[in-house]
Amino acid sequence: MCGIIGIIGKKPVAPLLIEGLKRLEYRGYDSAGLATLVDGGIERRRAEGKLVNLERLIGREPVDGCIGIGHTRWATHGGPNQLNAHPHATARMAVVHNGIIENFQELRERLEGLGCAFETETDTEVIAHLMTSLLERGLSPQEAVVEAMEELEGAFALAMIFAGRHDLIIGARRGSPLAVGYGEGEMYVGSDALALAPLTRRICYLEEGDWAEITGEGAIIHDSGGAVVERAIKETAASGALMGKGNYRHFMLKEINEQPAVVGETLKAFFNPAAREVHLPDLPFDLAELPKVTVVACGTSYHAGMVAKYWFERVARMPVEVDIASEFRYRGADMPAGGLALFISQSGETADSLAALGYARDRGQHIAAVVNVAESTMAREADVVLATHAGPEIGVASTKAFTTQLTVLACLVIAAARARGAIDHAHEARLTRALAEVPSRAAEVLNHDGRIKALARQVAEARDVLYLGRGTGYAIALEGALKLKEISYIHAEGYAAGEMKHGPIALIDEDMPVIVIAPSDDLFEKTASNVQEVIARGGRVIFLSDKAGIDRLGDLAAATLELPAVDPFVAPILYAIPVQLLAYHVAVLKGTDVDQPRNLAKSVTVE
Repeated sequence: MCGIIGIIGKKPVAPLLIEGLKRLEYRGYDSAGLATLVDGGIERRRAEGKLVNLERLIGREPVDGCIGIGHTRWATHGGPNQLNAHPHATARMAVVHNGIIENFQELRERLEGLGCAFETETDTEVIAHLMTSLLERGLSPQEAVVEAMEELEGAFALAMIFAGRHDLIIGARRGSPLAVGYGEGEMYVGSDALALAPLTRRICYLEEGDWAEITGEGAIIHDSGGAVVERAIKETAASGALMGKGNYRHFMLKEINEQPAVVGETLKAFFNPAAREVHLPDLPFDLAELPKVTVVACGTSYHAGMVAKYWFERVARMPVEVDIASEFRYRGADMPAGGLALFISQSGETADSLAALGYARDRGQHIAAVVNVAESTMAREADVVLATHAGPEIGVASTKAFTTQLTVLACLVIAAARARGAIDHAHEARLTRALAEVPSRAAEVLNHDGRIKALARQVAEARDVLYLGRGTGYAIALEGALKLKEISYIHAEGYAAGEMKHGPIALIDEDMPVIVIAPSDDLFEKTASNVQEVIARGGRVIFLSDKAGIDRLGDLAAATLELPAVDPFVAPILYAIPVQLLAYHVAVLKGTDVDQPRNLAKSVTVE
């Protein structure tokens, strides 16, 4: 969840650390800090709040040093204040940490018994004191790291510097990602390639349990058993350019408006327009023989998985289970040998999903990943990667990653249906033709931005909002509610429309907006009945449908938004866009931080 960067350079590194942290701020923005070595000692600068506060502090109190580590934090243990900000340090060493030390309380009590004085509420401070106690016993930094890793329980990525050692950073990982970057007489370490892209494109990724001695000349990497190992150095595709908002007010709005282009780019990777056929990368399994598909994801990606379940079962006639990653492995789920475990993630670093991936592999599943970061841990651990082509997504609330996930999943479903004989060539051509039209239809939806902005005024004053849908529209209702909660802080719930009368209808009154996702499909009449039930109880319905749907029911609604008429198969991709825009405009009206909403971070790398 937190972001780490370290540099051994030839010139003062503080400005470079700040620039690297700017690229990592999507991982956390509760506080930030850096530490460098100056005249053999450790200099620290830390600040509460967003990175700009640290940048201003360094402007007032500059720090020298050609070796240093930096951190941007999403708080787990201890409040988001300056005292708890990383790096944590003693006179001997400083450390930055991503993850959770599960046995920190036990270690803290033991170290306090040895006379260590703790200043913070964080789990990370135990690492600094543990390492210092080992150094004071006469161990070298390398020996201390080996012993400390045997004592630390939990998930972590670490970067450490040591007083008097201007030539050494030690990095280590267990359960959280860490990359080593190779320069010319300079070396780097970071949470991901994005942070290091302006500095180098030559990257290697530490594997589970690895730790690395990093000097200006290179890196010596040790595996969990202590043996020196080689890890492949690759040219990263990450861009060195710092992403900007262009002419848009927020990253989120920019990324919403990029959806026609990125959905088109994603389609190009999987769809042959001349043959009207979907083409997947070579698969290490036969789609026709899979006994079951288990879809595992978190948050917005879970909602993409819910859409995929409807598609797989209705189009490809495949049994599918979709589960939240944080719950999945604790159920002890039975998985048929040779099944497919399909993981969906924007970052590819979500801790719960990676743990579930390990569970599925241990039970003989084929592993496929739908992921936006081709160099992520999930991509490296999967048997096959079905890459979205959304490009970097900076806004914490996922938008273009979601619609490109749906695009990839639609292609996978069509390929599976063809392989299993569930559709013929004519049916495949109809579905792929509908997919091919999505970019242009998405652009049409974006042309309704002014209308959606006006609808936002009807929602912004509400305390509670209800979203309803059936079939794939139910998943979009859940996603719409999540988006509104994430960035406007308005309580919202998504419900299957038929479930409304089993409880939620008790909440309906004239003050609660009810947003209905209702494309003209074979479930429309059922949804229409539920809408009438809401209206009969004084509910204020905002009705999202196409012309046929609005002609049928629009006169009864408080407000309508007409969307393009499309094949029901691709409707969830299109209907995702207005609920994103609605949440965005409500958040702007309420004055919240759209791109970095409170308490959230883009990449959830802790359980």
